[in-house]
Amino acid sequence: MPVSAQDGAGAQAPLPVLTMDVEGLFERTLWGKRIMSELAAESAALTAENNRIADDLIAEEKSLTDRRASLAPGAFRAEADAFDERATGIRNAQRAKSQALSQSFENQRQAFYTSVAPLMDEFLASRGAVVLLDRRAIIRGLEAADITDELVDMVNARMGDGLTQSLPDTPAPLGELPAPMPQTPSLPDTTRPSGN
Repeated sequence: MPVSAQDGAGAQAPLPVLTMDVEGLFERTLWGKRIMSELAAESAALTAENNRIADDLIAEEKSLTDRRASLAPGAFRAEADAFDERATGIRNAQRAKSQALSQSFENQRQAFYTSVAPLMDEFLASRGAVVLLDRRAIIRGLEAADITDELVDMVNARMGDGLTQSLPDTPAPLGELPAPMPQTPSLPDTTRPSGN
């Protein structure tokens, strides 16, 4: 006869498949929260820098446009070309900073999942399970199969905010991870002064 999960003095019946909220694990641990907090601070600083640079470029463009009447066409064209080249270089540099920030976040996130993978294996072994699935891939399932809360507690207890962990140089991929946070805003294009 089938044995109820309540039988055996409250012992938990083995479940061959366990589930977890993969993104929730990252977002709810001290380690993941630290990474996201650092990203938010760096993103805010980059956005402020982009806004300041955009204001400077707009002011420079207005100054050049205002001086157009007093410049010979060739001189205006040369200054407008130099402005365009400088503005393009600045936009490319700021875009590279944004991409580097996003890549750093993704690398840290991947290192987090790689580092907690042994704890996932530990849960599988302790529960007599053979598979751990992302909860988003499940159509229906028992709540008892979800180990997210327990795994968050274990990661926090054993790894804290991750600062003391020795991380692999190149983290091994851990299956398909959720999409990373959106990239920071990039520097807006400025329009080239008219008449060039």
